[in-house]
Amino acid sequence: MLEWRGLGTDRSFIGLSHYERALADPLFWRSVGVTMAIIAVTVPIRVAIALVLAIMLNNPRLPLARLLRTAFFLPVVATTAIVGIVMGFVLDPSAGPVNTLLELLGLPPVDFLGSSDTALGSVMAVHIWKWMGITMIYWLAALQTVPMDLYEAAEIDGAGTWHKFRHITLPMLTPFAVIITLLTVVETMQVFDLVLTMTGGGPFFSTLVTEVYIYEQAFTSANPNLGYAATLGVLFGVLTVIVVGSLLLITRLVRGRKEVTA
Repeated sequence: MLEWRGLGTDRSFIGLSHYERALADPLFWRSVGVTMAIIAVTVPIRVAIALVLAIMLNNPRLPLARLLRTAFFLPVVATTAIVGIVMGFVLDPSAGPVNTLLELLGLPPVDFLGSSDTALGSVMAVHIWKWMGITMIYWLAALQTVPMDLYEAAEIDGAGTWHKFRHITLPMLTPFAVIITLLTVVETMQVFDLVLTMTGGGPFFSTLVTEVYIYEQAFTSANPNLGYAATLGVLFGVLTVIVVGSLLLITRLVRGRKEVTA
């Protein structure tokens, strides 16, 4: 490993000292914790709500189904950085529409992005809204593989909506659920642009995700440290592999137990 400030030709060999520094860096581990918290909260919510929306919009009898699909998918095609900037105005404590509505209801204004108590939750909510459409599309694609004959036969037998979901839809979608969850996890680990434009990692590091911390070390600190930032990037990549690998391992173990039980 070489130490290089990004300018000039002055480089020095430092071995693995950057890795030692990273492993002892409290801000790095705090950023990892924030990233994991975002995954733990937003992934189940996204997957569950998107499944409900997909089932509703997959009903051919639903009026304006195509229009509603487009409406839910529109936030996905919007540039994330622009979404973050716009949401900063929407959630502004003095002139934002949300706080204006709260005032009309007789409620006190809330500094959604300026308080460490609400900033992370606000970022999570915007992230879920922004990417809900793509998860819904995943589920809609999976629903196309379920034969309609099964639903028709169940209706003839008198099965209701809940029984059709429990005994037909859910078992048929289980293999896709693993893939959709993994895709959602990987997508959620990449929240750099949204966090940077909404909060910059603050206040008091409450929304500091790993990608933003790497960016700060590389480009915005008083003494840019590209070598240390690269080290953090490697560790973040290893962390991503560990998270995804753990999910795959858990899935295989669960499937193995089900097969043994069957």
